[in-house]
Parts: sequence; structure tokens; C-alpha cells
Amino acid sequence: MVEESAFRGMIGFLNKLGVYDVILPFLLVFTIIFAILEKTKIFGTEKDGMTKKNINAMVAFVIGFLVIASTRLVAVINEVMANVVLLIVLGVCFLLLVGVFFAGKDEFSLEKFPVWQQFFMVVMLIGIVIIFLNALGWLQYLFDLFENINADWAASLIFIIIIIGFIVWITYTPKGESKK
Repeated sequence: MVEESAFRGMIGFLNKLGVYDVILPFLLVFTIIFAILEKTKIFGTEKDGMTKKNINAMVAFVIGFLVIASTRLVAVINEVMANVVLLIVLGVCFLLLVGVFFAGKDEFSLEKFPVWQQFFMVVMLIGIVIIFLNALGWLQYLFDLFENINADWAASLIFIIIIIGFIVWITYTPKGESKK
């Protein structure tokens, strides 16, 4: 039988200490909230124009603790972050594969292909929305909803979408033209 490695044992020990369920989610939430408060200056600034770091830190600290108090929120954060990292790895793998075809030529950048860049940004956004819906358990609810749709309901929905599309197409005025 294979023995557990020292590093695997260390990961298990950190898990028992609560590093993954308490410390890392707290640090993530604290950092994000603090950064948002610093950037938006919601609580105002000091006389010298600096942000009120002490208030921002306390609010971020309290929100961080409220988040880790809820095991459901911590579970959602852990699941979402794991899946987002997978999405990032997939994006990097795609760029590596595209780089193979551009080997020896100028460097490859999606900035040279704005349509592709926008397409991949939309795909990543959709991926993140799906990840969040799945982590919250709402994706299964949507699948169950679509599974129970009968043909009459689906036909009615498609008909309404076609009518709305037709109305938008008829009433659309390009930006350069003025309305009469």
C-alpha cells in the first residue's frame, strides 16, 4: 500500500486547522471588500485626501467574519473559486494551443483580434455565471424547470420572442439617422 507523502499530510493538517474553511475565505472576502471600500471611498476621506483606512478595515473585517460564520457561504466560495481557477486554466491552455500556430511569427495577442477577444470575454462571463448558479444550486432548478416544459408552453415562448424581435427590428433607428 502506498504511504501518504509528507506534503499530502501537511495539506490534511492545514485542512484540520481550518485554513481552507476559515482563514483563506476570510482573507479573500476581507481583501476584496477592503479594496472596494478603498477604491469607492464610501466612508469619505481624511482632510489630507487619504481614505479612512481604519473604518474601511473594520467594515471589511466584520463582513469577512460574517461570511465565514456561514458554512453555506464558505462552501459556495470554495466551490466557485475552484471552478473559476479551472476556467482560467482552460483559457491559458487555449492560448498555449493558439500560440503553437503562431510559433516563429509575431507574438500572438488577442488585442490584434478584437472580435475574438470580445467573444472570449463573453464566454468567460457566461462560464462564471454558470459556475455561480451551479454553486448556489440554482442551475439544477433551471434544468428541472426546462425539463417540465411542455410543447405548448415552449411554442408560446418562442412566438413571444419572435414578436419582440420583430418589434425591435421595425422600431430600430440607426444612430446616424434622426427620428422623423
